[in-house]
Amino acid sequence: MPGTDLVRLRLALTAFFALDGFVFAGWVVRIPAVKEQTGASASALGLALLGVSAGAVITMTLTGRLCRRYGSHLVTVVCAVLLSLSVALPPLTHSALTLGAVLLVFGAAYGGINVAFNSAAVDLVAALRRPVMPSFHAAFSLGGMVGAGLGALVAGSLSPTRHLTGLAVVALLVTAVAGRALMRCEPLTPASGRRPAEGAAPRHDRRTRALVVVFGLIALCTAYGEGALADWGALHLEQDLDASPGAAAIGYLCFALAMTIGRLSGTTLLERLGRTRTILVGGSTAAAGMLLGALAPYLWAALLGYAVTGLGLANLFPVAVERAGALAGPSGVATASTLGYGGMLLGPPAIGFMADWYSLPAALTSVAVLAAVATTIGFTTRHVRAD
Repeated sequence: MPGTDLVRLRLALTAFFALDGFVFAGWVVRIPAVKEQTGASASALGLALLGVSAGAVITMTLTGRLCRRYGSHLVTVVCAVLLSLSVALPPLTHSALTLGAVLLVFGAAYGGINVAFNSAAVDLVAALRRPVMPSFHAAFSLGGMVGAGLGALVAGSLSPTRHLTGLAVVALLVTAVAGRALMRCEPLTPASGRRPAEGAAPRHDRRTRALVVVFGLIALCTAYGEGALADWGALHLEQDLDASPGAAAIGYLCFALAMTIGRLSGTTLLERLGRTRTILVGGSTAAAGMLLGALAPYLWAALLGYAVTGLGLANLFPVAVERAGALAGPSGVATASTLGYGGMLLGPPAIGFMADWYSLPAALTSVAVLAAVATTIGFTTRHVRAD
């Protein structure tokens, strides 16, 4: 594929990564308003929100096969259309049951597009022979920050129905433009850089499958930390360090900004250090940062710890997904993404249980423990290469 086509493909994929973060964040900031509209209790809302998780996990396990059969580009566009349409549905529901049903569809589209565009990105990384995977995940982070910021701005003036309908229209327009560019680009394969043979599927031995799961565990350890800090980071600052609600909210902002900056500089870091050292440095940095964030007695030190944690975790997930995809194609991406998403789901409730048993600061140190586990896995798999 000519260089200009590779650039066009990279831009199109970057747009879809950013769109995914933008749409998901736009929905998340309107959850309180949708809860009030449906009259759901906290427990009923929690069960309804499981629809997102269930839909994503179920679809992630199937999307790898769809990508092999129809191509990751087509699957990305179809899932983007479904994601754009389904984000407008939650405000139209009036019970927790119907909310859970539409969130199942939304989660299915979210899980599907994550596997599809990560699969396409893995192939592009191989074709470019440059470790650009973090730049795609930086686009997701930036899209999420823009979506959350826009949602906060319009929350007081627009109803959830108008806001999310407008979000759906914007998302469909972006999908039309980026999707047209993506479908014009010929799908790549890591081995040849050409269109894969129809019906071709990689042959995976037991060792390859085991290694894919191992890299998926790195993604799990990383996503666990993201989920834990998103749900519990601000509460720790407010409850244990007597921070004001505004100051506590800055905690997650520090984490998210640092993670975005880390991903924007991820390609340069990978080119200089390589994948193994990036995992070792990132995991060690995240472990030290979270110990500071969880145990520091001062607010400024905890905020610094959150930022350091974000920098450390930034590139672990992209590297893990890329290595799994290089080993096993779309099915490898699906496995690693499913495990990673599972870690994001596991983090918040696990922190809650440990906080009840011990304390919230002690519970948050589990993020440091899992970052250290990711570091250890990265070291033990340092000699693994894709065929």
